[in-house]
Formats: sequence, C-alpha cells, structure tokens
Amino acid sequence: MSSGDGQQSQALTKPTFSEVQASALVESVFGLKVSKIQPLPSYDDQNFHVCISRTKDTTDGPSEYVLKISNSESSKTPDLIDVQSHIIIFLRAAGFPTASMCRTKGDNITSLMSVDSGSEIKSYLVRLLTYLPGRPIAEIPMSPQLLYEIGRVAAKLDKTLEKFHHPKLSSLHRENFIWNLKNVPLLEKYLYALGQNRNREIVEQVVQLFKDEVMTKLSHFRESPQTFCLELFYSCLKYNLLNFL
Repeated sequence: MSSGDGQQSQALTKPTFSEVQASALVESVFGLKVSKIQPLPSYDDQNFHVCISRTKDTTDGPSEYVLKISNSESSKTPDLIDVQSHIIIFLRAAGFPTASMCRTKGDNITSLMSVDSGSEIKSYLVRLLTYLPGRPIAEIPMSPQLLYEIGRVAAKLDKTLEKFHHPKLSSLHRENFIWNLKNVPLLEKYLYALGQNRNREIVEQVVQLFKDEVMTKLSHFRESPQTFCLELFYSCLKYNLLNFL
C-alpha cells in the first residue's frame, strides 16, 4: 500500500464540512446556538470544538462540545456507531470521566446527514459529545510512572467492559481492523511512513517478535468482545489524558 493510495482512500471518505456548515448542523440537529467553532485534529472523521451561547434552556448545561462527523464508510454501519456511543455511556455510568452524549432534537444519539457533493449524495452520521479539556500525551514528559498509570487505566477499562452488553455487539468484530491488537502485523503496510531510520528498525523488530512470540499463542488468550476498547482508550490518550489518570 503506497502513501498515495492511503491518502486517496482517506480523502474519499473523510467529511469536508466547513465551520459554517458544522455550526448550522449543530443548530439544526441539536438545537444549540453556536457562539464559536473550530476544527479539532482527526484522522478519517471530522471533529469540531463547539462553544454554545447560553439561553434560558441551556443555562445549567455544558457550554462546550465536540461535534463528531463520521466518515462516509463508517456511516454505512450505524450499528457500529451506536455500539460505540453506548460504550461511552456505559463507561461514564461506571465512573470513567468520559464525555456525555448529547441527544438530537428528535431524542436520538446520532443523526444521518445527506450532503450533495455535486457528483453524488454522501451520508454522514453525526454525534455531539461534551468537551473534556486535557493535554495531548505528546506534550507530557514520558516516565515509568506515567506508563504504569496508562497500563493501569487500560486494564481497568478492559475489565469494566467485560460487563458491557448490546444486541449489536458483534458489529465490533472487524477482522482487518487496525486497532485490534492481534492485527499488529498489518502495521507493516505503513512502515514507509517512518522512512529509513532507527525507529523503523525498532518497529520492524517489534512486529516480528509479535509474529514469533504472540501470534503462535493467540489461542491461549482470552478474546475480549470489546474490540472498540483500544480505539476509545487511544482517543482518551490523545485528548483527555490528564482527566483519565
């Protein structure tokens, strides 16, 4: 897989809403008046940090949100998005400092928006979550204690999710999902991004060790049905690390 192929695939599915369009979406779908909106980092979805204007109906509610517009491919699997959203709700109820889901004016968790791109009609699932301030992990000095705390929280997250149930839970089982730990060898397709340096050599060694030492013993490990766990935890690390630890 070349870098051009990956960028082209991402460009075809990633939403391209302007700030004006995103603001109008928040107001029309969720009934909130936007006072400020700006893009947040994202990979193949589109995220916005949204600040709302206070009204008599929103005086006691949050004033900052994250608008998440799922890419067009993920939007074709609403069951998967629904399970992910209910996992967030479940974890919050279990005491994790996750975001709250904001319901639409129709009292739904998600809304499917259709957009005419000129050549075709594309549909995107949109969600609105409360904003959790924090610092990206890249800005925090790494230490053994920090790594320990990350592992502790990941273990607690996994253990808690053993109790999660949903009728569409099977939608999380995606064989070639890059965030599934047993798919570590899939990372080989992206080694080009590291160039030719020591970091690439280290990653290659780790992947090879995984093939030799882990894949041969996969049948002895408990397979967790919560494959979304790693993806969710990674997002928490990127945006809300200090709230989690």
